[in-house]
Amino acid sequence: MLETLPEVLNSLTQPLNIILLCTGVLAGIIVGALPGLTATMALALLLPFTFTMESDTSLITMGGLYIGGIYGGCISAILINTPGTPSAIATTFDGYPMTKKGQASKALTAAAISSGIGGIIGGLALLFLTPVLAGWALNFGPPEYFWVAVLGLTMISTLSSGSMLKGLIGGCIGLLLGTVGISPVGGESRYTFGFSQLQSGLELIVILIAFFCIPEVISMIENKVKSQKSVRREKGIVKTLFFNIIKKPFFIIRSSFIGIITGIIPGAGGNVASLLSYDAAVRFSKDKKSFGKGNVDGVVAAETSNNAEVGGSLVPLLSLGIPGAPPAAIILGALMMQGITPGPNLMSQQSGLVYTFLIAFVIANVVLIIFGLMGSRYIGKVLSIPVSYLAPSIVFLTIIGSYAIRNNFLDIALLIGFGLLAYVMKNAGFNPAPIVLGLILGPIAERGLAQSMLLGEAAGNVWGYFFSRPISIVLIILCALSILLPVLGNLFAAKNEDSQERMGA
Repeated sequence: MLETLPEVLNSLTQPLNIILLCTGVLAGIIVGALPGLTATMALALLLPFTFTMESDTSLITMGGLYIGGIYGGCISAILINTPGTPSAIATTFDGYPMTKKGQASKALTAAAISSGIGGIIGGLALLFLTPVLAGWALNFGPPEYFWVAVLGLTMISTLSSGSMLKGLIGGCIGLLLGTVGISPVGGESRYTFGFSQLQSGLELIVILIAFFCIPEVISMIENKVKSQKSVRREKGIVKTLFFNIIKKPFFIIRSSFIGIITGIIPGAGGNVASLLSYDAAVRFSKDKKSFGKGNVDGVVAAETSNNAEVGGSLVPLLSLGIPGAPPAAIILGALMMQGITPGPNLMSQQSGLVYTFLIAFVIANVVLIIFGLMGSRYIGKVLSIPVSYLAPSIVFLTIIGSYAIRNNFLDIALLIGFGLLAYVMKNAGFNPAPIVLGLILGPIAERGLAQSMLLGEAAGNVWGYFFSRPISIVLIILCALSILLPVLGNLFAAKNEDSQERMGA
């Protein structure tokens, strides 16, 4: 790196690169905050314009846009309970309850700080651990994907507020929705009802908006609730939150580690990372009951992890030429357009370009913190808009965002239909989180199971293929612990209550 330091510094100090880095981060935040407009879509729109740019300039701009887009999703998640991007699903669990308490500014500030810290840690991992982590990622096969999905599904116990039975039913509904489309093995069309548009499955963003946003808008109109007019911004809130966050180094490192590892696994994505991190935060917390009711640690865990995942998703891209997430695939296209082939030889052949991108990646996260903190001061004022203007505006944005994903009017019909269903289910006591969790992890589990069985049959030992691989064994143990620990915890809690009652008697 020292040999390329002059080249790196020269590139990073170019005024055009600095301007485009900041512009990319800001544009990404705006796009990510709009429901339905994802970081992947923003990068795809930018891709043709990068053809005329220098290699370092195009990578710096796309990196900034990627980082900003992932963070931007938390803004609508916190303010209107609508994940702007799939990565912000877990942010809604405590972010929106904080908004309902008049703490939107606090939630946005915590999200900005934790997103930047998680992104910086992810960038440092990308900078120093790329070859090692990329080699580890190659050991992931279909059985490991299956067990990761099963591990994620054990989170239903964490995400079920109230009735565990309703949480399990919601998870099963999500799994059923995940079967819509083409079968990963036989190629049959399932539950498409003659609509060719459904052969690719249900669009995740549409379902997210339907289950998280539409019920809230209907409730807003039904109850004629005026938005939180008193969005409080306490004096010294930035300093207080910053020190509260860094006082929990293990909490931050754990969330970042989950994000990085999840990002390295191709296809997992920030939504899985944030959910796993949120689940870990709840399980290791001494105050589990406060989660889902406005605990700032829930926002910090989710945002730290999904932004650390950005760095992790770029590890297999730069080392092996395998994108770890859809946005990383767009960046791969930008590299190929520039005549650059990612892979094992990239570091030796284009070391100056790689280090320029990696250091710019870390700087972009610092810029993200600055923009995020500046915006958190004012963005909460959107909640003072009267419901008669706010509700139609939200519905308009959600419809436009749903249509823009695939230019498909069927998605609008699905948005309305599932939105009404979600409203009825919400009133019946069903939490949308287990449903969405099943939808996300169901296809991953099905694909991993089917491919593992085929490979196991070819090897002559199906069960051995599932249970004998080292990473699979670790994941199986984690699944068992994830299921047993809450049960044992409840048993111990019940025994303590009984003993206290006897002592009191």
